[in-house]
Amino acid sequence: MHAGTSSLILLALLAAATPARAQGLLDEFSYDGLRFAGFGIDLGGTWSDRLEAAVSGSVRVDAGLIAPRVRTLLSAGLLMSRYAEDEIAELEERLTAAVDDPTGDATVVIDSITLTNLSLDLDLQYLFLTGRVMPYAGLGLGVHLRNAGGDAIEGTIVEDALEAIVAAVNASAGVEVRLTEQFGLTGEVRGTAASGLLAWSARAGMMVRFPGRSGS
Repeated sequence: MHAGTSSLILLALLAAATPARAQGLLDEFSYDGLRFAGFGIDLGGTWSDRLEAAVSGSVRVDAGLIAPRVRTLLSAGLLMSRYAEDEIAELEERLTAAVDDPTGDATVVIDSITLTNLSLDLDLQYLFLTGRVMPYAGLGLGVHLRNAGGDAIEGTIVEDALEAIVAAVNASAGVEVRLTEQFGLTGEVRGTAASGLLAWSARAGMMVRFPGRSGS
C-alpha cells in the first residue's frame, strides 16, 4: 500500500473518530445529578489592579454534579473598596486638563471614590479527588453589579460611567476538607476579569452538606 493511500486512510479514521469522542464527552454531562447539595460562606481579601485591597466574602450553593467529578457552584459575592490613589490622581489630572483655565491656577481635588461590587457567579469545578480532602480547579461566568459613590462625583457623568452591570469570567483553585459527613472547611484562590477591572482573591470558609445528595 502506498504511503499516500495509508495517510488518507489514517486521516479518514481520525475524522470519523473525532465526532464520536466529542459525543462521548457530551454524554458525560447530565442534569440528573443537579440538586441542592449544600451551602456555605467564605471570607477573605481581594486585591485589584485599580482598587485598594479590601475584605470580601460570598455565599455559595453546591448545585450537585453535572458530570463525573464536575461540580456546579452558584455564588453571590460582595466587595466594598475604594479606587487606588494613583487612579484618583490620574482622574484629577485629566479633569484639570479639560478645564478652560487661562491663568493655570485651576485644580481638581477628589477625596475618594468608593465602589460596591455585587457578583453573581456560576462555576464548574473539576474535583481531582473525592473523599475527605477534595482539591479542585474551576472556570466560571458571572454578572457584576457596580455602584460608585463619592462627594465629588455624585450626580455627575463620572458616577454614571462607573455604575454598570458587566459580565465577568473567573478561574479558581482550592480545596475542601470534610471534617464530618455534613461539615467541611474550604480554602480558595480566585482570579476575576470584568470590564476595566482585574481582581484576585484568597478566602477561607465553611460548607454544610446534605449526606446522600451529591457525590461531590
